[in-house]
Amino acid sequence: MSPRRKTRAKPGYMISAVAELYKLHPQTLRLYERVGLLKPSRSDGNTRLYTDSDLERLEVIITLARDMGVNLAGIEIILNMREKLVEMEKQMTEFATVVQQELSRVSSLNSAEKPPRHAIVPTRARIVR
Repeated sequence: MSPRRKTRAKPGYMISAVAELYKLHPQTLRLYERVGLLKPSRSDGNTRLYTDSDLERLEVIITLARDMGVNLAGIEIILNMREKLVEMEKQMTEFATVVQQELSRVSSLNSAEKPPRHAIVPTRARIVR
C-alpha cells in the first residue's frame, strides 16, 4: 500500500484580505457563499481561500449588485445563464470543428474523383457512402 500524499490547495486569499480589497464586510462574503454565489475552497484549518477565479466571479457579483441593483436571486440566475452560455459556446465550437473536418474529408474524396475541367467527355461523380 502506498503512503497517502497530501494534495496542496491552490493558493488563495483569506476572507479578510478579500473583504478589504473589495470594501465589503466579511459577512457579505459569507452570505454570498451561503446562498451559493461563491464557493471558496477551504484550507486544512477550514479557512476560506478565494482563488483568482473566485475574485473574478466576485467582481461580476459586485457589479450586478452595486452598479445595476440586481438582487441575489437575479444574480444567481444571471451567473447560471452565463455558465450555460459558456458551455454552449464550447459545444458549438466543438461541433463546428467536427463539421469542418467532415466537410474537408468529403471534399478531398470528391475532388479526387472529379475529372479535369477541360475533359472532353464528362463523367458522373460517384457518391461515397
